[in-house]
Amino acid sequence: MVSGNGSAQVPTWEEVARDHGRFLYTVAYRLTGNHDDSQDLVQEVLLRVRRGLATYQPGSMEGWLSRIATNAFLDDVRRKKRRPVEALPEDAERVLPGALPADEALDAANLPDHVQDAVRALPPDYRAAVVLCDVVGLPYDEIAESVAGVIPTISTMAAAAAARADTTLAPVWRWARAGRSASSRRS
Repeated sequence: MVSGNGSAQVPTWEEVARDHGRFLYTVAYRLTGNHDDSQDLVQEVLLRVRRGLATYQPGSMEGWLSRIATNAFLDDVRRKKRRPVEALPEDAERVLPGALPADEALDAANLPDHVQDAVRALPPDYRAAVVLCDVVGLPYDEIAESVAGVIPTISTMAAAAAARADTTLAPVWRWARAGRSASSRRS
């Protein structure tokens, strides 16, 4: 947003939700790997945006939103580790799998299953960095801000993730870099 005098304005919460909701859902789906958790994560991110919008310094809105989404995702992973819950339906044999919602079906179609499986197999910290770098395409400096204190450098993360997943992540990087220059992500 730019005001009449040329200075950047802080957008309203409604503008953020409307203009960046799809971006948030995509990041959330890639981090969580499923529709329901993605919706919960987007809701948590939008709540955090509402609380933090007054302190937002105009700049990279997607970088700021990605940082909030990553932190909310990692907070949730840590919370679930402290209190694991596995709810089972009352009558498991009668539960039928439902059809994918339209948004999830579209997102699943955009990222091949073997690539999503490779990303999902990573530990949450590495998954966040890989999603922000290779799926969303954020520059390394913005990713470093998002995962600060979790992974020292993005290049270290990439090497560690590759070693950890062996060749499983090769499809992620091939898919993500198709049509994009690797130098456009580096700062």
